[in-house]
Amino acid sequence: MFANDPHRENAALLALAGTGMVPQLLASGRFEGRAWLIYGHITGAPWRQDSGHVAQLLGRLHDQPGFEDLPEGMNGSAALEWQGKAILDQLSTASEPVAQIRGLRPIGQVPPLSQLSLIHGDPVPGNLVAHDGTLTLIDWQCPQLGDPSEDLALFLSPAMQVLYRGEVLSTGEEEAFLAAYPDPGVVGRYLSLKPWYHWRMAAYCLWRSQAGAAQDRRALELELQALKRSISPKKA
Repeated sequence: MFANDPHRENAALLALAGTGMVPQLLASGRFEGRAWLIYGHITGAPWRQDSGHVAQLLGRLHDQPGFEDLPEGMNGSAALEWQGKAILDQLSTASEPVAQIRGLRPIGQVPPLSQLSLIHGDPVPGNLVAHDGTLTLIDWQCPQLGDPSEDLALFLSPAMQVLYRGEVLSTGEEEAFLAAYPDPGVVGRYLSLKPWYHWRMAAYCLWRSQAGAAQDRRALELELQALKRSISPKKA
């Protein structure tokens, strides 16, 4: 899900320089066959509160022009299903959790977008630095041309919130985020794709949890709960 690429990070910092959304690129190069880059330190702290501010920042980002050599992200429910299955296929087919997630696959299809946007690809709380009354996005290793609802889903994911902030968003924080995002059409698309985003994230969390980390098992549990609510909201 997160194909880190230092060349794309370098390109993103150059393309978005001066917008206030990225740190300042200071230098880049190669050493012993590996790419490196240096960007300016931002004195601040990882995002903790004011979800509406994040939504406004992502809305600004999604209005920015793309740049060369960006890969296309997952676009539409069929692509999300393909990626989720690809993750599950790496795990033991005899595993009960794998069977559980396969059995929770959402129904219905959401077609791909014809017009894609520049997306960050990993806008989790740990990659949002709060400073001087504003926010800056860091860790630009997986930007894409994609569906902007992807960034919304990654930020709102209970798994990503608990892993990087230590707690899930409250209902009020989720509602404030969706209300503050500037394009209602993207919000509507996110809501249509929400079960698929939770399903794919549950598969990813299961893959991570194979290492046995307690926090990853907790993230999986939370994502599964959100998936079940999104599939059967009246029963949740």
